[in-house]
Amino acid sequence: MKLLLDFLPLILFFVAFKGAESNPEAAAAFATQHFGFLVQGGIVGAKEAPVLLATVVVMLATLAQALVLKLRGQKIDLMLWISLALVVVLGGATVWFHNETFIKWKPTGLYWAMALTLWISLAVFRKNLLKAMLGAQLPLPDPVWARLNFAWVLFFAAMGVLNLYVAYNFSTSAWANFKVFGVTGLIVLFTLAQSLYLGKHLPQEEQESKS
Repeated sequence: MKLLLDFLPLILFFVAFKGAESNPEAAAAFATQHFGFLVQGGIVGAKEAPVLLATVVVMLATLAQALVLKLRGQKIDLMLWISLALVVVLGGATVWFHNETFIKWKPTGLYWAMALTLWISLAVFRKNLLKAMLGAQLPLPDPVWARLNFAWVLFFAAMGVLNLYVAYNFSTSAWANFKVFGVTGLIVLFTLAQSLYLGKHLPQEEQESKS
């Protein structure tokens, strides 16, 4: 359930974008009628309608995600707060200025925030967040946790750069596909690679219990 909630804004962004992209004139008319007051000039063109509508959807979905967690008495983690702030500020700028560049920076901002959080927590506060979250399930030596933390810092930093490369060198439609399928695939592959690495450092009895 939590996994679905985490991915819901991304899924809804993709569905809204592809739906509007298939009929941009109707999407532009709908956006102008219902969201024209949010847009500079009050009129949404067919070219920007798909990303504008998808941005409004992801803003509402992220707000709803935080609200649901709050109403259920669950903790809203730091990354969700950062994501919410980014999507409201950059999404709002995208809608008002008719400029998709702002929302395309949102994933990069989130990835770099994750990288900085992991790096600063260890370098400044001497706290390995990965170990804090997973240490009870994975009894690993501290040097291994440090390498794991550094690997995720590099991964998130690289993902931020890759997102900008795709955003500035490919169409918005290609960027949307990458945002959903490309990013998900890369995260899965990186996680699998991490699992293979960690398997070599788990105590023998721990490996036998997981096999």
